[in-house]
Amino acid sequence: MTEDENAVPTPLTELSHDEARAFLLKESSYSNFDLPTYFTFDPILKKVDLFLTGKTLRDFFSNTAKPRDLESVNHVVLNNKDGQYAWRPMQLIHPVLYVDLVHKITEESNWETIVERFEELAANSCVECASIPLRSESEKVDKAVQITNWWQEIEQRSIELALDYPFLCCTDIVDCYSQIYTHSIAWAIHTKEEAKKKANRNDHSLIGNAIDTSLQDMSFGQTNGIPQGSVLMDFIAEMVLGYADMELTQQLDEIGYAFDEFTILRYRDDYRIFTTGTENAEEILRVLTTVLSDLGLKLNSSKTTFTSDVISGSVKEDKRKQIRTRMYDRSLQKHLLIIHQHAKDFPNSGSLATALTRFYRRLNRLTELRSSANVLLSIATDIAFHNPRCYPHIAAIISKLLSFVDEDQRIEMAERIRAKIQRLPNTGYMQIWLQRATIAFKDDIEFDDPLCQLVSGHSADIWDSSWISSRELKAKIKPKKIVDAKELRDIVPVIPVDEVDLFSLLGSS
Repeated sequence: MTEDENAVPTPLTELSHDEARAFLLKESSYSNFDLPTYFTFDPILKKVDLFLTGKTLRDFFSNTAKPRDLESVNHVVLNNKDGQYAWRPMQLIHPVLYVDLVHKITEESNWETIVERFEELAANSCVECASIPLRSESEKVDKAVQITNWWQEIEQRSIELALDYPFLCCTDIVDCYSQIYTHSIAWAIHTKEEAKKKANRNDHSLIGNAIDTSLQDMSFGQTNGIPQGSVLMDFIAEMVLGYADMELTQQLDEIGYAFDEFTILRYRDDYRIFTTGTENAEEILRVLTTVLSDLGLKLNSSKTTFTSDVISGSVKEDKRKQIRTRMYDRSLQKHLLIIHQHAKDFPNSGSLATALTRFYRRLNRLTELRSSANVLLSIATDIAFHNPRCYPHIAAIISKLLSFVDEDQRIEMAERIRAKIQRLPNTGYMQIWLQRATIAFKDDIEFDDPLCQLVSGHSADIWDSSWISSRELKAKIKPKKIVDAKELRDIVPVIPVDEVDLFSLLGSS
């Protein structure tokens, strides 16, 4: 690791307004889900930032349409969740709307208001929050640092709390981002009483209202839900959830609940409640349910668990299973089949991503393959079917396995994999990664996703910009600019481990 990568990461709320702006305008903050390295948003973000600095976006609105009038103003990358019909939309926010909102939030006086409010919320909260976005000193490892922070501040802290509490309740919020009520952002920043005053409701000098309006512009005028897929939206979610933490604290105080009898940890929309017994946890859950209901949010009853085994409960079930189960075999095929079973038991889990990374590191050391590459490709593709969180890892495995297939059969195998994946609805994200796994030896395999179309050299509409009146501004956000031609030209057939494994960038093995 470099000296920079060893530096302690800084919470976003401890940055100056200029530092916060620079951090939020990084492409790794704009899109915090994994994409192949030939996608780059930095040039567009920088050009839009320069153009909009000192300007008012509404001056560039068309006379015939506003962004909130257009359903496809953002680009949605569809991600199948369960191998059937459930899916999660990850959004690439229209760059002009994104940069404009970053400018509003990080304007000096607005930033001071937001930071002061975060400090006030934290000072009046009994909840230990570990999910404020962190800035690392390295461009590449912000996400890895955030995950490491979860391990330290949630998992390790949870195990430590077993010394003090005999009981643990875990729960989370149902579809948190898609349910956030945008008006509640102004409540969180300015207090509900102030935000609802008649004189303040349409006052866009209040940053809470300005954020609310910008979010509606991004979301077809809707007031329920915020786009998912960026650090900026994670930060906005923290405003609302931090407000909920304070409300929970106040209501527990009003009913005379003893604060020394429990500890609550929160990482974004996940809660861990440590108490002296079941009744205490249920009382806190009852109050939390009321608080969240007032914000249009609700707890996920199907994922609410209670346990008196605090040590075991502090470590996620999939990770416990991985620790106590043999996750390796000398036979590559048996090794991958063990992972396949783990994927069935714990789909989309962090431990599955870890297991796949370890398998890939093993596979990547080989110069010849004794097992059948076709069989391993079939198993890996089936894991992908139900585990979108692991698409990048599986794409890396596929790319390496295809290197062992005879050249005259690679295209056929790639087409068979593509055909299987496309039986599923909403698999744009997997298409993006499957294209990465195959493009170095076959660049004309057809994929439907618009981002894939751009990589193939075709034109594709990513963002609807018909609401922008300025030709100069439109010219700065041409979709073809998000594909780095040099990076694409130099792409290697086998995906390097550091392209899919965040922690390799931290020097972890």
